[in-house]
Amino acid sequence: MKRQSGADGAHPRPGTAARDRAAWFLVLPALLPILILSVGPLLYGIALAFTDAQSGRTRSTQWIGTLNFQDLLHDTLFWDSFRIGLLWAFGVTVPQFLLALGLALLLNQKLRLRWLARALAIIPWAMPEVVVGIMWRLVYNPDAGILNETLRDLGLGDGRDWLTGLATALPAVILVGIWAGMPQTTVALLAGLQNTPHELHEAAALDGAGAWRRFRTVTWPAIKPIALAISALNLIWNFNSFALVYVLTSGGPGGRTRLPMLFAYEEAFRYGQFGYAAAMGCVMVAVISVILACYLVGRISAGGEQR
Repeated sequence: MKRQSGADGAHPRPGTAARDRAAWFLVLPALLPILILSVGPLLYGIALAFTDAQSGRTRSTQWIGTLNFQDLLHDTLFWDSFRIGLLWAFGVTVPQFLLALGLALLLNQKLRLRWLARALAIIPWAMPEVVVGIMWRLVYNPDAGILNETLRDLGLGDGRDWLTGLATALPAVILVGIWAGMPQTTVALLAGLQNTPHELHEAAALDGAGAWRRFRTVTWPAIKPIALAISALNLIWNFNSFALVYVLTSGGPGGRTRLPMLFAYEEAFRYGQFGYAAAMGCVMVAVISVILACYLVGRISAGGEQR
């Protein structure tokens, strides 16, 4: 008796290979820009980290192995910028998430002019980082900035230069990062809240559950996957920040806001040490890979528990 093919999976169905080729043909236009503009430069940067590449058209590039990474281990300035980068990333991501969660819960309520509030909430998202940086430099201006003018009007002092003070520069920049990144977090969490069945809240309310208990048992489990995903992405985006901090402080004062990306930029384009800067980039890629791995492991573990 001949084995029938198709349903039992013993033989591929006719036309499967052709469909696979057609699918790859359709996906290829989207993959090519990624390969050319992202994967290619990434591989080139990794290779560059093992050379002594410097600026200068007449200078030859030599393969030096792991010498750049050995020098990087003893570079206290880089590790100080790395510490600042972690402070910046977590200092922006955590308050950003908490504030965005509160705003999303508020915008999910049936309020008057809710459509206007939602539109205003995403304005920072629509503004380029350079524009945001210039705008906040005006806010922090020591002589005519709105922040110092408000403090003077309230009798709270003569104000200060927030972006050049050693103690205030990093907190001031973190505040701008929180403001600029809240919209996308708010939108993502609001979408999760709107997809939560309202009947679950009604049932919990009938059982006598208060607002906090309803949030803990109904709302949070529904939006937890979105919250973890957007938090991981925000952490990566914030750790890789460049334009916003560059416009605000250029890494000053005294390196107090010099993030790793700014440090690598200076090494490459101010001092011409392309190989050394590429080694810094490899370290940052490794950190981002660890964050992604932790997120994926958490998602896989959560999926296994749900099963």
